[in-house]
Amino acid sequence: MRVPLSWLKEFVDVALPVEVLAERLTTAGLEVSHIEYIGLPQQTIPGVRYPKSDHLVWDREKILLGAIREVKRHPEADRLLLAMVDYGGPELEQCVTGAPNIGQYAGLGPLETPLWTPFAMEGAQVWDGHSEERKLMTLKGKSLRGIYNKSMVCSEKELGISDEHEGILLLDPQPNFVPGTPLADVLGDVILHVELTPNFGHALSILGVAREVAALTGQELREPSYVLRGRGAPVAQAIEVEIRDAQRNPRFTLTLLRGAKVQPSPQWMQRRLKAVGQRPINNIVDVTNYVMFEMGQPLHAFDYDKLLARAKGRTPKLITRLAREGETLKTLDGQERALSVNDIVIADNDDVAISLAAVMGGYDTEIDDNTTNVLLEAATWDFISVRRTAHSQKLFSEASTRFSRNLHPSRAILGNQRGMALMQQVAGGEVAEGLLDAYPQPAEPITISLPLHEIKRLLGIEMSVQQAAELLTRLQFDVTLEGETLHVTAPTYRTDIGTGVIGQADLIEELARLIGYDRIPDTIMADEMPPQRSFRAFEMEERVRDLLVSLGLRENISYRFSTPEAEARLVPPGAVSSFPQAEYVALQNPISADKTVLRHTLLAGLLENAARNLRYAQRQQVFEIGSVYLKQGTGLPAEPLRLGLLMTGARRPAAWPDSAAPAGDVDFYDLKGLIEGLLEGLHIRDYVVRRSTHSSFHPGRSADLLIAGQPVGAFGQLHPLVAQAIRWEGAPVLMAELDLEALISAAPVRHTFAPLPTTPAVLEDIAIVVREDVPHAEVEALIRRAGGPLLKDVRLFDVYRGSQIGEGHKSLAYALTYQTNERTLTDKDVQKIRQKIVATLEKQLEARLRA
Repeated sequence: MRVPLSWLKEFVDVALPVEVLAERLTTAGLEVSHIEYIGLPQQTIPGVRYPKSDHLVWDREKILLGAIREVKRHPEADRLLLAMVDYGGPELEQCVTGAPNIGQYAGLGPLETPLWTPFAMEGAQVWDGHSEERKLMTLKGKSLRGIYNKSMVCSEKELGISDEHEGILLLDPQPNFVPGTPLADVLGDVILHVELTPNFGHALSILGVAREVAALTGQELREPSYVLRGRGAPVAQAIEVEIRDAQRNPRFTLTLLRGAKVQPSPQWMQRRLKAVGQRPINNIVDVTNYVMFEMGQPLHAFDYDKLLARAKGRTPKLITRLAREGETLKTLDGQERALSVNDIVIADNDDVAISLAAVMGGYDTEIDDNTTNVLLEAATWDFISVRRTAHSQKLFSEASTRFSRNLHPSRAILGNQRGMALMQQVAGGEVAEGLLDAYPQPAEPITISLPLHEIKRLLGIEMSVQQAAELLTRLQFDVTLEGETLHVTAPTYRTDIGTGVIGQADLIEELARLIGYDRIPDTIMADEMPPQRSFRAFEMEERVRDLLVSLGLRENISYRFSTPEAEARLVPPGAVSSFPQAEYVALQNPISADKTVLRHTLLAGLLENAARNLRYAQRQQVFEIGSVYLKQGTGLPAEPLRLGLLMTGARRPAAWPDSAAPAGDVDFYDLKGLIEGLLEGLHIRDYVVRRSTHSSFHPGRSADLLIAGQPVGAFGQLHPLVAQAIRWEGAPVLMAELDLEALISAAPVRHTFAPLPTTPAVLEDIAIVVREDVPHAEVEALIRRAGGPLLKDVRLFDVYRGSQIGEGHKSLAYALTYQTNERTLTDKDVQKIRQKIVATLEKQLEARLRA
C-alpha cells in the first residue's frame, strides 16, 4: 500500500525523520519495503548505507511555482503557444509550449485568475517528457520557431510525479499560493510503500496507518469529519432495502444526493488518488475511491434514476442475496459474468442482479456523464464469501481486498457519511435527509480480561498494570483496571482481536508491537524444559534430505494439489496405470483450476516445476519429500510419505577450463547410482534392482527397487509418450518415486564398522555368458552367496554383446576381491572359491548360463 506522507500528516503530526518513521513502523509489524521521494531530497540516518537512487530532486532555486498571467499564440507555429509566467522575478517570463490544455486561454489577454503551474528555469534538471526512455535533461536556452526560449512550464511526467504528458500540470488556486515559491514546498512529497500481513486489515488505509503512527509516537490522532447535513426529502422515502442473509450482509447503509454534477475531480483529490496508484475517473467515482483509501471503507455509487426506471413506478428497492444457479451479471468492465451460488449480489425490485457485492458494480446502474442523482452505498459483507468470489471471478479489486480482511459493520455508517459529505463538496447538489441503515444483527463488542502475570510470562519483561493500560489506550482500546487485571474492550475496527486466551495473546502482541520487537530483551526460559525424546521418523527424514543434498540434489517443494487430468498424462495411451487406483480427495473450494484434488503421486508436480524451470536451467537435479493422499471410505485419507527424484540435463555442471571430454546428459545409470548412494548412506544392503514395467517409465530403461524382497518404488527414464504428452522439450528426464516410510523402516537403527584390513587382497576378474533376459542383480547375488565370507566385493565393470557369443546372449565381466584378516590367501584358496561360484551359477541358472 502506498502512503503519501502529506496525506498522513492530515491525521497525525509526524516529527520524526521519514527514515526513522519507516523503521518504527517496520519494527511494529507494518513493513516499509520502500520509500519513494517526489521532488524532495532523500532523508538519511547517519551511519546507514542506502542504495543509489535516481529520483529527481527539484532545485529550490530553479523549479518554482509559476502563475500564467496571459496566453498568446505563437506567430510562426499554429500548435505552439506563448505562456507569460509570473515566477516572482522582475518581469514575466515568456515560455514556448505546446500544452493543449491551455489553448482555450490563447488570445484572451491578461487573465483575471492566473493559471498556477510548475515552472522550471534555465539550468534546471527535469525528466525528458518526449523520450520513451527514462532520462534527465538540463534546460538550455534555444530558439523555437524564431522565439528564444530558456524555461519551461512542466507536465507531471517531466517532474517525475506520473507518466501524464498530455498537458502541463495546472493546480487549483489556493489562498497561500505565491509566485516563485519553491515547488518542493507545494507538491514535494514522500510515499511510504507499506507491506501489510492479512491480520493488519485495520491499517489498510491512510487513517489506519495514522493510528499506528499516533500510537507509536504518542501524537494525537485527528479523524476526518463524519458530519452530514441533509435537507431534502428523506432518503427512506426514496429507497427500500431487504437483506435476505444477515450473516453474509451484516449491515447496509444508503444516502442520496440530488442534483449532482458529474465532472472532473478537483486537483487535490486527483493528486492524492494518483499518489496511491488510483486513476481518477470523475468526481463521483473518485470520492468512493478516495474514502476507501482514506479510511478503509469501500463505497459504491448507483445512478438513482436508473434504479427508478427499473422500479417501473414503484419505490426502488435493493435486495441483497446469494446468486442463483445459472445467473449472470454484466459488470462495470463490460464483461458478462456467470455467477456461482456462493456469490453475493445486490438485486433490484424484480430480483434481478445489478451488482456483485463487495467486488464490482453492475454495468446497468453505473455512474455516467448524465447522472444527476446519486445513491451512495456503504455496507459490510462476509469476508470469506468475498474472498471466495474474488478468486472464482478473478476480480482482485482494492474493495475486495479490504472486505476480505473482515471489515467491522461500524465502519459502514462512518464511510457513508464521510463519502456523501465529500460528494456534495465536489459535485454540488442537495443531500436527502437521514441515512438508511439496515443492521439486522449488530456486532457484539470484544472484551478480554488480561492478567498482568500473563504479560510477563509471554514477553519476559516487567511492566506495571498502568504502563500496559497506557500503551493499549494509545491504540484506542478501552481499558479499566481491577487490581492486577486489565479489562479491555477492543475498538470496533479491530476485528483481528480474539476472545479468551487468543484475545490475551493478541493484546500482548499489541504491547510488544508498541514497545518494539527489537527492544524486548533476551531472557532465559523460566519454565522447566520438557523432556527431550527422539522422533526417529523425523530424524531419518532429515537424514535422507542431508544425504540427497550431499549427493548434489536440491530440494523441491511443490503444491500438494493437482488435477486428475494432469496425473493421467503420466500414463501412456492404452497402458494400465501403475499409480494407486484410489478415488481422489476433491477440494470443495480449490484456489485455482489446476489445483482441484489432493495428489496421488509426486511425479506430476516435479515434472511441472522442471518444465517451468527449463527456460532458466537445462540441468536440473532435484528431490521432493511429501505425502500423497489416498481416499479410504468416508474417513480421513491415507497419507503415505513418498520420495521423488528428478534428473535431467548435463551429468555435471559446465566448468572452465574443462580439459575433460564433455560429460553428456544423465542416463539410467546416473539415477541408479544416486539411489545406491542413498541406500549406502542409510546402511541398507539387502536390496535388489530388477527390470520394471512401471507405466510412466521407458520399458527398457527402468527398474523396480526391492528391499528385503518387498517393492518400495520404481525409477527410470520418463516414457517417450509421456514426455510427448506433457510437451517436454529438454534432455531425457530420469525420475523415481519411492516409499520413504519403507526406506526408513529398512534402515538399521545401528550399523557396524569393519576394521581396516591387515592382509593384502587378491583381485580376480571373471566373465560369465548368460542369456539376455538374465538380470545382472541376480548374477551378482549368486556370486556373493557362493563366495562366502572370503569374497569381500563384487563389481560389474563390463557388459559385452556380439557375434562371438551368439545372438540373445551377453557377457557380464565382474571384478572380484578376496580377503580375510586371519591370513594371506593362496592361489589354492582362490581356486576353491572360484569353483564354488561357477558351480552355483551353473546349478541355479541352468539353461540361461553358458560357460
